Amino acid sequence: MKAVRFHEYGDPDVLRYEDVEQPVPGAGQVRVRVAATSFNSVDGNIRAGFMQGPIPVTLPHTPGLDVAGTVDALGEGVDGIEVGDEVVGFLPMTGVGAAAEYVLAPAEVLTAAPKSVPLPDAAALPLVGLTAWQALFDHAELTSGQRVLINGAGGAVGGYAVQLAKNAGAYVIATAGPRSSEQVTAWGADEVIDHTTTEVTAAVSEPVDVVLNLAPVDPERLAALVGLIRPGGVLVNTTVWMPAPSDEERDVRGIDMFVRSDADQLSRLVALADSGELRVDVAQRVPLAELPAVHAQAAAGTLHGKVVIVAPAA
Repeated sequence: MKAVRFHEYGDPDVLRYEDVEQPVPGAGQVRVRVAATSFNSVDGNIRAGFMQGPIPVTLPHTPGLDVAGTVDALGEGVDGIEVGDEVVGFLPMTGVGAAAEYVLAPAEVLTAAPKSVPLPDAAALPLVGLTAWQALFDHAELTSGQRVLINGAGGAVGGYAVQLAKNAGAYVIATAGPRSSEQVTAWGADEVIDHTTTEVTAAVSEPVDVVLNLAPVDPERLAALVGLIRPGGVLVNTTVWMPAPSDEERDVRGIDMFVRSDADQLSRLVALADSGELRVDVAQRVPLAELPAVHAQAAAGTLHGKVVIVAPAA
């Protein structure tokens, strides 16, 4: 089968489109015929060698943490999944990824794919959707009527975060650049602040209950956002290389989050997509053989929107 792998850490040119042996599922595993994976920024950080501490991988390594595809074979002891099922999942970060024609997945990370979007597009949902869900509900404990500031709302996580917060009954203030402000408004933000022309701390007129930071801002700018949070509120930060600030005197907590795979939560996101309450947006669909070019675009800062990586047709 074909796969994209890197045999050493480095720039995007270490990625190779090559023939590898088709995997055989072991106990508790499912083999998925990949429809698509997606590109996430963490893929580039893993490839570059920046994540060897928190995410150690075995070389050669196949990237691709998201998977959407069709169950092709079952390992021993797998129940509740059948050959032919269309599934999505967030694969283990230290394991073999889905930038390939086939991938093995632990059965427990998979859930039924949404019916409302093409199967390859469903690969745009797991990692970023779960990041938004866990940030808002597991960590910030967002409830109806609260005010939330989503800093860096123009990206893939931000898109889901805006929609989920709005669906939960929150008042959503979002920061975005000119390229994405219209999209963020369409996702349901009540206010959109252009962070390229306006200082966020000056534009937020009333305290918020939650700040969700998705942007790699300067530590000083991140710390300044704490002042916008009411006493007892929370700042959740997804840029884990920059510790979340807090204010103990006002009981404002700072939480650094690292997304985890959760099939139950993913199934709830799928249900929201199928009910029309959550849009799955895809900016580009790129053939698997062109994944190195996607990594190069990301490294150059010219990749915009969610990109799904489509496996070759059977």
